[in-house]
Amino acid sequence: MTGHVLDGIGDLARSVPAESTQQAVGYPSLFLLVVLGSLVPVVPTGAVVSSAAVVAVHQSVPPLSLLVVFAVASFAAFLGDIALYWLGRRGLRSKNGSRWLAQIQGRAAPERLAQARTRLDEHGVAVLVLSRLLPAGRIPVMLACLLSHMPMRRFARGDAPAALAWAATYALIGILGGTLFARPWEGVAAAIALTILVGAAPALRRRTRARREAHSEATG
Repeated sequence: MTGHVLDGIGDLARSVPAESTQQAVGYPSLFLLVVLGSLVPVVPTGAVVSSAAVVAVHQSVPPLSLLVVFAVASFAAFLGDIALYWLGRRGLRSKNGSRWLAQIQGRAAPERLAQARTRLDEHGVAVLVLSRLLPAGRIPVMLACLLSHMPMRRFARGDAPAALAWAATYALIGILGGTLFARPWEGVAAAIALTILVGAAPALRRRTRARREAHSEATG
């Protein structure tokens, strides 16, 4: 009796398509990783979304899979931003602050914060969209919103299109990697490399500019 039951379970397991298994594991993992990466800087969320898009390109119904990846990623990014902003506002109201507020402040360089506050004054919540697309641009703008005591509802209205634009951008990177390479792992590797390059470009540009300024001052 037990042998027949085990054989039936084995047949059922073998009959489950690999694609269904990937989706059952992949979509919740995508959601959790993007939310976590929005809260703490330990997950390269852009690379995660691009990799998920690469896998979606190779599914049996790519448009539907890509739509789900886009919806999950954008909602997770929005939820993570809202949670972090709520924690930051709670820290501002607390007499002793909070570790979340300290973390946000620690991740925003003073000059970047000053630029973010100027842009926020000039363009309002529309600056949130650009901040989501620029590497290391999200936290300074979020901190500027916190310090200006922007209400949660207004921040959410600006962050929603920002999360959509961010998810679409990194999904497009994944689509590019998935269509250029026949094997999914090759597309994933290419998408990760491209997102790392995009993220590192501003820092390299700032270092190059600083070296040029230091050199001009030394020679001048």
